[in-house]
Amino acid sequence: MNRVYVCSCFGVTEKQVKEHADAGACTPRQIASACKAGTDCGSCVRRIQAILGRGSCPRRELLDQGMPALTAEVTELSEAA
Repeated sequence: MNRVYVCSCFGVTEKQVKEHADAGACTPRQIASACKAGTDCGSCVRRIQAILGRGSCPRRELLDQGMPALTAEVTELSEAA
């Protein structure tokens, strides 16, 4: 298997970034929180942005509507409990 590294500083692969995105990370900052990619030299941030694209993201859609994304997420989680 051929591994394509996005972040050389922390050895994060494109597959890992996509997995974090599938799990709900919508921004490079959220990817950084999940796996540290983009937090050292920063040269991979544009690549991470390209991987994330402008695809469907519930948090981003809430922000675009002017709603607080984190509050909405916490409300959804507490209602599910």
